[in-house]
Amino acid sequence: MTRTQGLVDAAWRKSSYSDGGDNNCVEIADGYPDAVPVRDSKNPGGPALLFAAATWSAFVSDLKTGSRSYSSGS
Repeated sequence: MTRTQGLVDAAWRKSSYSDGGDNNCVEIADGYPDAVPVRDSKNPGGPALLFAAATWSAFVSDLKTGSRSYSSGS
């Protein structure tokens, strides 16, 4: 496991798909060339997940193209 310092001062932004109504939002922090920090917008003081930039890019690409099905579990 790798620890990343500096997320306390990270500039977080909400997903562009967030409509602000149903509280199912994620935030990401820019400025980390090899990683994408992600957190739950309902819990900004909580933990952040750290994804490799290439992994995050592939995930977003899959969502945009519909090549995979992701379920919320409900």
